[in-house]
Amino acid sequence: MSRSTPLQIRRRLPNEAAVPEGAPSTEIVEWAVERHGDGLVVLASFGDLVLVDVVMSVCPDVPVVFLDTGFHFAETLETARRAQVRYGLDLRVVRPDPEAIDLFAAGTAECCAARKVEPMDRALAGRTAWISGLRRSDHPGRGSVPIIDADRRGLEKINPIADWDDATVDRYVEERGLIVHPLSVQGYESIGCWPCTEPGAGRSGRWAGEARAECGIHS
Repeated sequence: MSRSTPLQIRRRLPNEAAVPEGAPSTEIVEWAVERHGDGLVVLASFGDLVLVDVVMSVCPDVPVVFLDTGFHFAETLETARRAQVRYGLDLRVVRPDPEAIDLFAAGTAECCAARKVEPMDRALAGRTAWISGLRRSDHPGRGSVPIIDADRRGLEKINPIADWDDATVDRYVEERGLIVHPLSVQGYESIGCWPCTEPGAGRSGRWAGEARAECGIHS
């Protein structure tokens, strides 16, 4: 459901010009809300709820974008539903064109472009920034992810948990009592669409057998 009231945060930061490396994730989110207001959204894949919990603990009115590719595991959709109930999310589900190609017809790269990248472009139209859950420890290709970045559209991209390692994530999940994706306890450490995801450490189970580790939304 769309909300017309301005986003509210718990406190105003004294300096909105920059966020130092190593700043607490909640402070980074506060900075982003203060800087962008209604121009801000958070992207959630619902493979886990760490990013959603961090953002909602600061500003529960930030819209949450979920890219429904049409190929998500049933467990992912259920995790999204449970999260919406728990947090009262302003959930914006964005779907591909009904005639969008898929991996069976055109391969995984074209499928991701049609079912993730293009819908993401539509979801970000009119926005000035978005929050992502990228972490440097996800895989070597993300090893230098900055806290504050610019995407290919020129929008500001905020990665408040970029410096979290796996132990920090596990501790946060336990301490906050977060909802856990059912597949994450079955050996799936990174959860995408069911035709392309297998159990595996890190992102090794994504597009197994292919020389790729990203879908394109973070390019």
